[in-house]
Amino acid sequence: MSALLEESSAELRLSSQSSGLSRVFRCGLLLGTGVVCLPVLSGLSPQPLQAALAATALSKQSFVADAVARSGPAVVTLETSRTVRSMGMAGMPQGLLADPLFQHFFGLPGRVAPRSRIERGQGSGVIFSAEGLVLTNAHVVEKIDQLMVGLPDGRRVPGRLVGQDKITDLAVVQLDGSGPWPTAPLGDSDQLRVGDWAIAVGNPFGLENTVTLGIVSNLNRNVSQLGISGKRLDLIQTDAAINPGNSGGPLLNSEGNVVGINTLVRSGPGAGLGFAIPINRARTIAQQLVERGRASHPMVGVGLSPVPSARSGEANSPGAVIRSVVPGGPAARAGLKVDDVIVSVEGLPIDGPAEVVSAIDRHGVGRPITFGLIRGDSRIELAVTPVELTAMQAP
Repeated sequence: MSALLEESSAELRLSSQSSGLSRVFRCGLLLGTGVVCLPVLSGLSPQPLQAALAATALSKQSFVADAVARSGPAVVTLETSRTVRSMGMAGMPQGLLADPLFQHFFGLPGRVAPRSRIERGQGSGVIFSAEGLVLTNAHVVEKIDQLMVGLPDGRRVPGRLVGQDKITDLAVVQLDGSGPWPTAPLGDSDQLRVGDWAIAVGNPFGLENTVTLGIVSNLNRNVSQLGISGKRLDLIQTDAAINPGNSGGPLLNSEGNVVGINTLVRSGPGAGLGFAIPINRARTIAQQLVERGRASHPMVGVGLSPVPSARSGEANSPGAVIRSVVPGGPAARAGLKVDDVIVSVEGLPIDGPAEVVSAIDRHGVGRPITFGLIRGDSRIELAVTPVELTAMQAP
């Protein structure tokens, strides 16, 4: 053992009698039952060697800083205020307080004056247009009376709500002023893969310009899987920390492009799961809100699920199984039935329910869309004319 260490120490020497450069570094250390060998480096003096190692270490860590530097200046803080009115007696139903018999019994005045208070909130957003348009969550700006937007460069400017869509929880805000406004580049969420880097930027708990790092944990998570109803979203799942106040901020890829809009985090059991709206979906909704002040949501009136695999342990087969049909809806009128399997839309094959929904969204309302179906042992095609979601919800 001592002989081996002595031999190793003898080889780990700098030759000061040569040209001033170390010729070879060799090191063999006996650890347990194995030998650990360091790379052979020749022709490097100690100073250049340390500089090379430092540069290598820096390059491995700097992609997050570069990504945030690209989009971070466009991440803003939304400060909201709304007036909340309540009856004079806290905790009592307003209908009961307005009852004359209740007022007489408790000696209340003929009319209980309502009380009002200012409720303040905060969220995040990202400037996606040089015209000063900000993309954020609808729940951040819901029922607000006043909106101020804070930029990372210290500016605070008023904001005006252009439009909001509760179905996708997206909203667009217009900054008041002439700019210039920093903008964040929008990426392509369809190119995301499970395991890609995910960088969340926002203002959690009011802490401005907070950056967290994680990965894309999964894609196409339907909100119904999270127990949320009344929304129409397929979300990006990430383990990058998304906390209260992060809502509306961007989810970036490793290049600093916006690939999602942070919307919610799972609390309680399973905490630590964050979700973001894919930017391709958000871009479409934002364009509709800017052009029309509202978003369109075509519906055909079916409930879908993936096609079960033929054998246990195998991946699901392509297509989408119809599990329910809304009575009197477009699909029912066109003849679609429960247990039909949708395998194509407008002649293009589809992999699952998410692709069916996306195809309907792109197609729009009022025009027939053709579904390729497998019913039993037969393959058929049926045309369905989508309608607005609001028409489906009407009594």
